[in-house]
Amino acid sequence: MYVGIDVAKMELVVAVHPAGERWSVTNDEHGIGALVKRIKHDALNAPKLIVLEATGGYELACVAALAVAALPVVVVNPRQVRNFARATGQLAKTDRIDADILALFGERVQPEVRELPTEEAQELNALLTRRRQLLEMLIAEKNRFDHVLGLGRKAVKQGIKTHIAFLERQLRMMDSDLGRMIRESPVWRERDDLLQSVPGVGRVLSVTLLAELPELGRLSRREIAKLVGVAPLSRDSGTLRGRRCVYGGRASVRGALYMSTLVATKYNPVIRTFYLRLVEAGKPKKLALVACMRKLLTILNTMVRMHEPWRVDCSLATA
Repeated sequence: MYVGIDVAKMELVVAVHPAGERWSVTNDEHGIGALVKRIKHDALNAPKLIVLEATGGYELACVAALAVAALPVVVVNPRQVRNFARATGQLAKTDRIDADILALFGERVQPEVRELPTEEAQELNALLTRRRQLLEMLIAEKNRFDHVLGLGRKAVKQGIKTHIAFLERQLRMMDSDLGRMIRESPVWRERDDLLQSVPGVGRVLSVTLLAELPELGRLSRREIAKLVGVAPLSRDSGTLRGRRCVYGGRASVRGALYMSTLVATKYNPVIRTFYLRLVEAGKPKKLALVACMRKLLTILNTMVRMHEPWRVDCSLATA
């Protein structure tokens, strides 16, 4: 039995494949409790997989309740499910159709059930997300400050300046909270020290990896590169050999990795040597930078898996 659950703010629509059952419950404590009880106590038809889409946080309570009940739940990328629906010829979109597609997706694709983040990891991720939002608002306000026109520009600029000062204070407080949270956890403190021992890796990338890439150190170098979105994807057909490109992955992790790689191409001897060799071989600088991102990620993945600090050893990057 495969269960698909379409998540909305107020409602959960459930579909069971291949039985064809459908029902809905409210997306609150009472409704989620009834959902878990109905699925868990049907011993003759225990689900092999329960599939939900990531919906910006509305799915978290349901996923947590299903996981606590030791049910096989997995959260998938909405784009993958939408592409799967189109591939089956299903172009319409309603809550019931989406639930059916999710259940069918579970049966046909068999997405891997991954370990869910702990409560601490979720709290760290929430702080990191808020920090990213504050940074985006700060950049936007600074851009507005330089483009204020009109008769009232003096008052407007003063208001923007006040807001910028407020956002900068909030950002410092958020950084302090993130640092304190990491230092209070022995496991995270050890891993944070391990990651920041690499030249080019700073606090932002380290915290991002801790919060948003718990798979680091558990996957192979190819799997972790594909998960983040820095693995080259083939575009070949017949005799045509298309240009390789990167696509998908975890954008927030990739963004932090990009900034750290820029620093690493100047100060990390392994990454710098690799970058210069690619550029001297005629590779475009952006392509060389993406290759360096993949190499840096591979190094970090190996270090975490082996619990070893940074060392200038090229063999580490290919382990």
